[in-house]
Amino acid sequence: MQLKKWIVSTLTVIVAVLGMIISFGQPQQVQANSNNRTLIIYFSMSGTTKAAAEQIQRDTGADIVRLQRAKAYPKGYDNYARVADRERRRNTHPAIKRNIPNLNRYDTVLIGFPTWWQQPPMVIHSLFDIYDFRGKTIIPFTTSMSTPMKASIPTMRRLAKADGATIKQGFRYDNNNAQLRRFLQRNGLLQNNN
Repeated sequence: MQLKKWIVSTLTVIVAVLGMIISFGQPQQVQANSNNRTLIIYFSMSGTTKAAAEQIQRDTGADIVRLQRAKAYPKGYDNYARVADRERRRNTHPAIKRNIPNLNRYDTVLIGFPTWWQQPPMVIHSLFDIYDFRGKTIIPFTTSMSTPMKASIPTMRRLAKADGATIKQGFRYDNNNAQLRRFLQRNGLLQNNN
């Protein structure tokens, strides 16, 4: 009986420790009881924009949620690029999963995406089609090997204006965390500024 209790107790500790190890460094998903007024919404295919969003979350303490197409893009760069380019050429706004929290809780929304053909992917249009950003401050961020943020700003400005949101200039993340922190500090978003 004593051995059985010891085994159960040991297994419970092991499961708890494994849970902490697995979740360490993972972005926190939106919590219903959070008092945070900043939200990060990101779309990522290769993982680059996801890494940028997670770095922003670490620096700001903001809530975070991943934007996903309802029907996943096909695997492999050539395959999803073909579908995404067809969406762009036809101005198709693909269906997205409705996993974004109640935006009324947030004042500032950082929206991240890879730059495709000098602009945001069409899922970003879908995001603005479905959710109401009225009165929010939108700060876009992008990941691109060479295309600057200013290429995407005209599209983001149109989307924000149509929704009654304010938009800031935004930035292109290129793995320079010091530059990212300076940008966040200038915008009053660094965790130690709040």
